Amino acid sequence: MSKRVVVDPITRIEGHLRVEVEVDENNVITDAWSSSTLWRGIETIMKGRTPMDAGLLVQRICGVCTYSHYRAGIEAVENALGVKIPKNAELLRTLMQQALYMHDHVVHFYHLHALDWVDVVSALSADPAKAAAVALQYSDKPIAAGEGDLRAAQERVAKLVSTGKLGPFANAYWGNPTYKLSPEQNLIAVSHYLKALEVQRVAAEMMAIFGGKMPHPQSLVVGGVTCVRDALSPARLQEFKYKHSIVNDFITRAYLPDVLMAAEAFKSEGSVLGGVGVKSFMATRDFALGNGNYLFEGGVILNGDLSNVQEINADKIKEDVTHAWYDAPGAQHPYDGTTEPNYTGFKERDTVYGPLPTLDETGKYTWVKSPRYDDEPVEVGPLACLLVNYAKGNPRVVAAVDGLLQTTGLPLEALFTTLGRTAARLLQTVLVADSAMETLDALITNLLADEATWVDPQMDDAKEYKGHAMIEAPRGMLSHWVRIKGGVVENYQAVVPTTWNAGPMDANGKKGPYELALVGMKLADPTKPLEVIRVIHSFDPCMACAVHVMDFKGTDLGEFTINPSA
Repeated sequence: MSKRVVVDPITRIEGHLRVEVEVDENNVITDAWSSSTLWRGIETIMKGRTPMDAGLLVQRICGVCTYSHYRAGIEAVENALGVKIPKNAELLRTLMQQALYMHDHVVHFYHLHALDWVDVVSALSADPAKAAAVALQYSDKPIAAGEGDLRAAQERVAKLVSTGKLGPFANAYWGNPTYKLSPEQNLIAVSHYLKALEVQRVAAEMMAIFGGKMPHPQSLVVGGVTCVRDALSPARLQEFKYKHSIVNDFITRAYLPDVLMAAEAFKSEGSVLGGVGVKSFMATRDFALGNGNYLFEGGVILNGDLSNVQEINADKIKEDVTHAWYDAPGAQHPYDGTTEPNYTGFKERDTVYGPLPTLDETGKYTWVKSPRYDDEPVEVGPLACLLVNYAKGNPRVVAAVDGLLQTTGLPLEALFTTLGRTAARLLQTVLVADSAMETLDALITNLLADEATWVDPQMDDAKEYKGHAMIEAPRGMLSHWVRIKGGVVENYQAVVPTTWNAGPMDANGKKGPYELALVGMKLADPTKPLEVIRVIHSFDPCMACAVHVMDFKGTDLGEFTINPSA
């Protein structure tokens, strides 16, 4: 007899996510549904406003990857108006993007995802001296992993336990049999978790050097950037370089060794050796390095065929709302997309926790739409980026991927797993961090001959425009689409990475990456579904900000009336 497991909310993410799965008598997941129960609605807010303000407004979609939405909003308008920004502006935008990645991926691995791999309670029984010796197996100069560092970290956690309040380590499934790290390995990871709290602050300061602040930077405008004095200041350029060295040092001496440690410990754990049900992947070109070179190239892999990477055809992107809480006449291209809410509620049924309101999988069950490429679901994100570039022979990516596989002894097929998705995010971080100084050098060289950072954008209010931007956000390919008429935004749509990955089943019965990643996985204990959370966290969910909240009974907790032309 099948049983329904409800995980709501999935914590340690941006926004609100609910996942439900059906398990059979052997606790194997036979079906899964992903639901965001909060509605964003920023596309509606954009209508009637000047396109010059698009970036500043749409960056409020998210409180984490604010810069990505900011940049995509600016570049969508630039694409519509035919604006080509100066080379200095392009390089400065790349530097901010590199700072964002170094911040975001470190925070994700340690503060959002690590506790799916690391049993904090187990670390309390570790021997710090033995743990220090273990750390040397994965790095010849580990950071925050000396005996004294590890003892101090253990004592900090022990104090939390003694108070009966675990703080950030509370409400987890400690002791789950799918945890595979030894007590000493757990202690190393806990020490790095605490150290990462300090390092992420430095990474955020990197962004603020050229962005003005973090989050919600403010130095991008249609036509270029406004951080002119920072770019021309040797002191500010050196400050970026210094802070980069601190964060890069942590990535090299902590993040990389910890992923190697996890790969060794979990390489036989069944719950992380699946997790890639959708075998199609998409990424776009990004990270300008100067002289027309980019760190990552774009493309589409369909049905796992690495021998045939297709170029992205923007006309093939559509969003389906068959099982989303919206009304639409059919799948829509983003230029013509609508955001008309149609909430239909939940369905009462028995679960492993007793009777609960659950998703109505036969009808509509989420505020997330279902993006499709040529009618196919695709995964986006670091794994997609690396697979596309590996298949295209990008020398940097090929060297990084082959090096990791050789070090761990894992086959190429290991990339198509939850473990592989987590390792791909690490490799992407290493590649981005390594390229940042190349971008900085290109900027300094170009500034010697040209100090331009902005061009004056021209817009004729009597004309109609449309444009889009595709960039790589930390969670994958992000695209913004705008139509301009009468000098104001007529229509605006954002197709975010998590929409690609978390979207529900479409009109053709095809599930998205989140849902299909869970099917076939066995749970050790359905009442403590750590395996579900680990797989979903490997995508780094970002459910985006909401303007409408409901409780379990569908009762409105807060409503906000939006005047698009205000």
